[in-house]
Amino acid sequence: MMRAVIFDFDGTLADTLPICFYAFQNVFKEFDKKDLTSKEIEGMFGPSETGIIRKNLTNPNKEEAIKFYYEKYSEQHKSLVEINPEILKLLKSLKEADIRTGIFTGKGKRSLDISLKALKKDGLFDVIITGDDVINPKPDPEGLLKALSFLEVNNSDAIYFGDSDADVIAGIRANVFTIGVDWLPEYQTTRFSEQPNLIIKSVNEFKSSFKIGNGENLLHEK
Repeated sequence: MMRAVIFDFDGTLADTLPICFYAFQNVFKEFDKKDLTSKEIEGMFGPSETGIIRKNLTNPNKEEAIKFYYEKYSEQHKSLVEINPEILKLLKSLKEADIRTGIFTGKGKRSLDISLKALKKDGLFDVIITGDDVINPKPDPEGLLKALSFLEVNNSDAIYFGDSDADVIAGIRANVFTIGVDWLPEYQTTRFSEQPNLIIKSVNEFKSSFKIGNGENLLHEK
């Protein structure tokens, strides 16, 4: 019986990687005079945005840089990030099936709140664990285990979705059925160092592989 579905956010629930890259590139250009590629920024992923800036920025004005990051993230969100109707419909379908939903992301709470409101996903989740809520970032499973504990759901009764190697490793270490996805235009990897239980390339593929039974309150694998 599957009682909960927990998602990563950037590259999994929303195509927000372009806005993340844009905001970080502006920060490092403004404060360190460095032109970083998306791949270079992706290599810093794990901690929250504030953690990434504090760890990797050489300029001592880190608090000012963090403020600048959120300014850039907010001002260009609408132009760089679109609402994905298929994912929005999936989330609502899970809720209608009485399956609990959550987010476990390395993203910080402030930027996640901006994105959830802009993409009309706020209020759809029973638990949200961000990079601000953990001591050990992904691939450590700390945040996923916290989410399961809050939901009072056993790891055998949950699914975790993610688009990165760190997501998959965290899911496997938490002993949760783990699905690697590349169903959005921007995602982090399709080649995982540890094999997820399943790789899904579209929301429709997930729907055809799993049955959501409203009457039974179950999520069955075919």
